[in-house]
Amino acid sequence: MSYNTTTRTSTYTVTDIRKTFENCIADIRMIARRTGKWDIDYVDRLGKDILKLAESKYLSCVTIILKRNNTGYQIRAAKFTVNDNGNTNEGDRAGKNYDWPADADTYLTVILSYTSSWHALTSEQQSKFTNDFEFRWSSTSEDLSFSHLSSDNAQLYGSKTYEVQKTNFK
Repeated sequence: MSYNTTTRTSTYTVTDIRKTFENCIADIRMIARRTGKWDIDYVDRLGKDILKLAESKYLSCVTIILKRNNTGYQIRAAKFTVNDNGNTNEGDRAGKNYDWPADADTYLTVILSYTSSWHALTSEQQSKFTNDFEFRWSSTSEDLSFSHLSSDNAQLYGSKTYEVQKTNFK
């Protein structure tokens, strides 16, 4: 009796992370344009913080939420979830953001979720790392389950084994 064993190894680099997040940030830019809530400068600044966290393997998810001004009710959301042990070599193109409404009584918010590596840092290390961030990030108690919205997997962005899965909620 004989056994065959296959081992798949692939190493991604910072370039792969940047390539993957180019499409995610393009998606966020499209959402901002579609809703009219953020200008391109704001999205570019947001992208800098996202990339810095991703390149250091401190980012697990980026969530964009469209909410009602007076109630905070979540209307739409997009989650970009990192998988650093994926299967794709090449990702999808940004898109499928045509149904984000531009209602006057709404606003966009973004939530960054961190990896266990980030949480393992001391508060001093975290503070030093975030010193040159574009924004001051703070904790939130936002419900990210979106249980009142339906979800579907959208684009899968990736390079080598580094992937980001976009999930739409509406």
